Parts: sequence; structure tokens; C-alpha cells
Amino acid sequence: MNELTSPPIDDLVSVQDWVRWGASQLHAAGVFFGHGTDNAWDESLQLVLHAIHMRWSEDPRLLSCRLSRFEREAVAALVARRINERIPVAYLTGEAMFAGLPFSVDERVLVPRSPIGELIEREFQPWLTQSPARILDLCTGSGCIGIACALAFPNAQVVLSDISSDALAVAESNIDRYQLDGQVYTVQSDGFAGLKGQVFDLIVSNPPYVDAQDLASMPPEYLCEPSIGLGSGHDGLDFTRQILAQAANHLTDQGVLIVEVGNSWEALEQAFPHLPFTWLEFERGGHGVFMLAAGDLRASQ
Repeated sequence: MNELTSPPIDDLVSVQDWVRWGASQLHAAGVFFGHGTDNAWDESLQLVLHAIHMRWSEDPRLLSCRLSRFEREAVAALVARRINERIPVAYLTGEAMFAGLPFSVDERVLVPRSPIGELIEREFQPWLTQSPARILDLCTGSGCIGIACALAFPNAQVVLSDISSDALAVAESNIDRYQLDGQVYTVQSDGFAGLKGQVFDLIVSNPPYVDAQDLASMPPEYLCEPSIGLGSGHDGLDFTRQILAQAANHLTDQGVLIVEVGNSWEALEQAFPHLPFTWLEFERGGHGVFMLAAGDLRASQ
């Protein structure tokens, strides 16, 4: 694993200089891109802007702005940590984008990266026949899916559920960030255990779904994330099996279940050949997200 040595601080002056330098260093070090970006330039840009306390602007004058020595040292330190410690950019900046929205994140939660964000932006059309009154984000982590749903459906009550109290603390900080107290609330629950008697028009979940083989071969960046949010048994389906066994009891008659299982989708189809999974497609990339209607789940029981 390549490590970053001291950069030529006095030779790099502008934002563009540092973004270009950072991207070159990330490429040379062979870091893994899989936490919201897929290239070195975008990651380097995020680190530079965070170090100088600015957000991206399309104004090209930003790229020519000169950095103070203090700012240059801050950028160099961030790039060094990204390379030497293999920490995802979102943990270094404390923020990640999801569905076009910024969310606070840290090592207590997975870095938001689900393609479900694209479904939220489309308000789950054509899968929802009417605007949902109650939504459940199961295995919420940072709360990004449920909070984005709350903003898309301002009249809906949204429950963010997770087994981890640490994750729920992060989710609650994001509820506060978007001033959604009263519309969105958290419930600590192992699956549906803490949600007895509650029913929803829409259940969305990005549960742990990484199988044992993939988990063992993951790049080091993923080792920074809480393992409870990744692995789910030998075939990646331990938690999804629980969802499929119990979701029907928590859906209204017209309710919809949407779950991400990633690379475990083939194992899921083999394990549940009787279920009519609808596999959703994405314009911006992503796979392994299925939709089931409440009636399909009940018919299979």
C-alpha cells in the first residue's frame, strides 16, 4: 500500500493546483472509490473544499483562488489520511450527499451510497399508487433514506428504525439538521421487533446484505465502516429473510416494500423462487433493488 509523503506545499498555490495534485496522489496510491464517488478528481475536490470551508460553486473563479499556507497544510493532511489510513472521504469531511441532499455522517454509520436515492427523487413512481401517509426506513443508519422521503412527501409520517443506538444518534442529528422533528422520529429496533402493531404504506430498507465471500475480499476503505451494517451471513440474506417473513404484517393493503440486496440478488431469487420480485432499474447506476407489493407478500405466506 503506497503512503503519501510530504507534498511540495510552496509549489502548489491555487484550488485547482491542489485538486489536481490530490487527484494524482489518490490515483498513484490506488485508493478505492466506492463511497459516493467513482473517481479521484471528485474526491480530491471534496477534500480541498472541506479544508477551505467552502462548497462547490460553478463559478470558475473558485478554481483560481489562492490558498493560505494554513489551508494548504490542511489539504495535505486530509489527502494523507485518505491515502495512509484509507478512510472514506465522507468520514474525513463529516458529510455525504444522498438524493441531492447533504447528510452528516461519521464512523457510526455507513456512508450513504444507495441507488434508492434515485427512486426517492422520482417519488417512487410508478410503484406507488398514492402518496404514502406512513413510511418506514428500516436499517436507517444515518437516516438519509427516510429523511429524503420525508422531504419528498411532506405530509407523510416517517419512522427511522435501526438496531444501533449509535446510528440513531447520527440519524437524530440529521433530523435536527432538516428541522423535521414532529414528522420524522427514530425507533431502536432489531428488525420489526420494536415496531409491533405499526403499519406503513411504504417500507424502504437498505439492510446488511454482503455475503461472506465478498465481505472477506472488501477493500480496506470498507473496514472503516461498522461491520454490523455490511455482513449478513454466508449468502448475504440473513436480514432480508427476516424482512420478507414479517413485512406483510407491517404493510397496508396497498403498501409497497422496496429493499436493496446488491450482489446478493441472485441468491435471493434462488432462495425465494415463488416471489415475483420486480428488479428496479437506475439511470445513474446501481442494481440489486427489488419491489414487492403487500398483496404479493401475503399471497406467498
